[in-house]
Amino acid sequence: MNPMQITQPVQLASNARTVPGFGSRRAFLGACGTALFNAAVVPLLAGSPTAGDSAGRVAISPSRLGLPHFVPRAKNVIFLFMIGAPSQLDLFDHKPLLNQREGEPLPDSLLRRAKFAQIKEKQPKLWGTRWAFAQHGQCGAQVSELLPHTASIVDQIAFLKTVKADDVNHSFGELQMNTGWRQFGRPSLGSWVAYGLGTESKDLPGFVVLRSGMHPRSKGANYGSAFLPSAFQGVPLREKGDAILNLGIPDGLGFSGQGRTVAAINRLNQIRHEETGDPEILARISAYELAFRMQASAPGLLDLRGESPSTFSAYGCDPVKPSFARNCLLARRLIERGVRFVQLFHGDWDHHSNIEQGLPSMCRSVDQASAALVKDLAHRGLLDDTLVIWGGEFGRGAVAQVESNKHVGRDHHIDAFTLWMAGGGVRPGFTLGETDEFGYLPLRNSVHIHDLHATILHLLGLDHERLTFRFAGRDFRLTDVAGDVVTPLLL
Repeated sequence: MNPMQITQPVQLASNARTVPGFGSRRAFLGACGTALFNAAVVPLLAGSPTAGDSAGRVAISPSRLGLPHFVPRAKNVIFLFMIGAPSQLDLFDHKPLLNQREGEPLPDSLLRRAKFAQIKEKQPKLWGTRWAFAQHGQCGAQVSELLPHTASIVDQIAFLKTVKADDVNHSFGELQMNTGWRQFGRPSLGSWVAYGLGTESKDLPGFVVLRSGMHPRSKGANYGSAFLPSAFQGVPLREKGDAILNLGIPDGLGFSGQGRTVAAINRLNQIRHEETGDPEILARISAYELAFRMQASAPGLLDLRGESPSTFSAYGCDPVKPSFARNCLLARRLIERGVRFVQLFHGDWDHHSNIEQGLPSMCRSVDQASAALVKDLAHRGLLDDTLVIWGGEFGRGAVAQVESNKHVGRDHHIDAFTLWMAGGGVRPGFTLGETDEFGYLPLRNSVHIHDLHATILHLLGLDHERLTFRFAGRDFRLTDVAGDVVTPLLL
C-alpha cells in the first residue's frame, strides 16, 4: 500500500465518548500523552475542508460536521490584536467633558463600580486626552489625530464603542478575548474557526499567527487548540530564516529524498493506525504531508519581491525588515492563498505611565499598515469575503495613573472599550454603542466578548450554540453558555 494514499476517513472525536481501539476516552487521552508530535510538526496539522484530494490523501474534514450552518458573509478572518490594551479615550471615544473637568475626582457613582488594576488612590482624578479629535468621512466618525490613516477609512469600518470584558489582568484578559474564557485550557477563536470550516489551502495551515513587538506576551495559549484536535492550533510563522523551525530540507537529502522519508514515516504511522484505530495518527499523517508541501510553499510566501513598490509604500513596510506593517502585507498574501484565519499580535500598548510618548509611537507603528490592509483588500475584491478586526484585550480608564508629574498614564478599563471591524458582512461607516460623558460606562448596546465571538462566528456561517466539541463529559463551545449575535452590526 502506498502510505500517501490512505482512504480510511478521519473520525473527528468531537462528540465521541469512546475511541476505537482505546475504549474510554480517558484511555485514549492517556495514550495520546505518549504520542505527542515533534514540536516542529504539531503546529502543521491544519487539514483540508474536504475528505481528501485527488491523490486520495487523508485530511481532517470539518465538513463532516455539517458546516457551515448557513450561508456565510465572510470566508476569512484577519484579527489585528493589539497586545496591552489601546486607550480608546485617546483614539476613538471623544469626550470633551473629560478634558473640561480634568483634575476633579472621579464621581462616587462611578468610583463604586470601578475595577482598577494598579491605581491605589482612594479618589483618583479625571484626566483628559492630549490629542485633538476631528470628524472624518461621510459617516462623521470622530478619530484622534494619532490615527490619520485609520481616519481615512472610517466609511469602510464599523466602530464598537461598548465592548465589555471581565478581567482587568492582562494575561486573563488576553485569554478571554482570544479563547472566550479567563483561564487556560480553552481553544482559541482561530482554532474554533479552523475546526468548523477547515482551510481552502492544501499547502498552508488553516490558522496562521504573525507576531511583532512584544513577543513574550504573544502566548501560545492565545492561539492554541487546547482540547480540540491539534490539527487546528495556530501556526506561528517566524520573521527571519525558515518560516517554521525544522521545515528546511536537510543538506544532502534533496526534495525527492525528503519525499521518500515522509512516505516511509507515514507507512509506519499507517501500520500503527491499523493496530490501534487512533484518529490522531491519521492527523499525524496529514501533518507530515502538509509539512512536506510547506517546504516548497512557505519560502515563497515570505518572499515579497513580487509585490510592487507602490504596495510597500502604501503599507509603509520594508520588504525584508520584520514589522507589523510587513505582517499586514503577509496577512493579505495568506488570505489570498486560502488560509482561513490569520492573527497578528502586536504590542506593547500597556501605557500605565508616560502615555504622552508611548501612545504616539505605537500608533505610528500600526496606523498606516492597518488602513492599507483594508484598502488593499477592497482594491483586490477581497474585503467582502474577509472580516478584519482591530483591538486589544480591554481599554484604558478615564482617570490619571500618576507615577510622577511627568509620567502620567492610564490604568486598565474593562466596562466599555472600542474596537473596529471591516468587511465580511459588517456595516461600513457605522458606530455601535455609546458611553457616558467620561467614557466610563455604556449607555446603550453593551457588547460582551461572548457577543463579539458569537457575531464573528455568525458572519462565517457558524451558529455559536451549535459549534461544539465534547470533552470531559460536556459539550464545550467558544461562547460557553452565553453570547448573542450583535445584529445591528450586520449588513
